[in-house]
Amino acid sequence: MSSIVLSFEDMKHISMFEDLTAAHAVDCVIEEDRIIFVIKQGDMGLAIGKAGSGIKKANQAFGKSVEVVQASEDPDDFIRNSFGPGITVKSVQISEKNDVKSAVVDVEKKDLGLAIGKGGRTIKKVKLLASRHFGIDDVKLA
Repeated sequence: MSSIVLSFEDMKHISMFEDLTAAHAVDCVIEEDRIIFVIKQGDMGLAIGKAGSGIKKANQAFGKSVEVVQASEDPDDFIRNSFGPGITVKSVQISEKNDVKSAVVDVEKKDLGLAIGKGGRTIKKVKLLASRHFGIDDVKLA
C-alpha cells in the first residue's frame, strides 16, 4: 500500500465524517461535486447506516455527494470495492511492465455502462484510488 498524504482539509473532512457515521475513514478525496471516503474494512455498515441514514447525513453535512469505498490490503479486492455494489467484476489482472503498473478489469457486459459511469466518473474514481493506494498507473476495462 502507498503512503497517502492527507491535507489539513482532508483530515477535517475525515473527522467530521467519523463523527457523523462512527465509521473509521483511512482516506478522503475531495472533488468539486463529491467526496470519496475510503473506509476501514468492516466499517461499511456503520458508514452507510440504517436505510442509508449515515450517507444521507454526510451528504447534507458536506453539501455534496458522499461516496464510500471499503479499504483492502489486496489491490484486487480494493479495485473491486472501488466500483461499488451493482457492478459485477469478473476478474482483475494486475501487471507491471517497464515500471508501469496497470490493471485490466473484466466486468459483466450488462454492467459496462455503470463501470464507466456518467462522463467517466466511476472509472476515474477507480483509477484515482488504485493509484493513491497501490501505485497502479492505469486501470482499463476489458
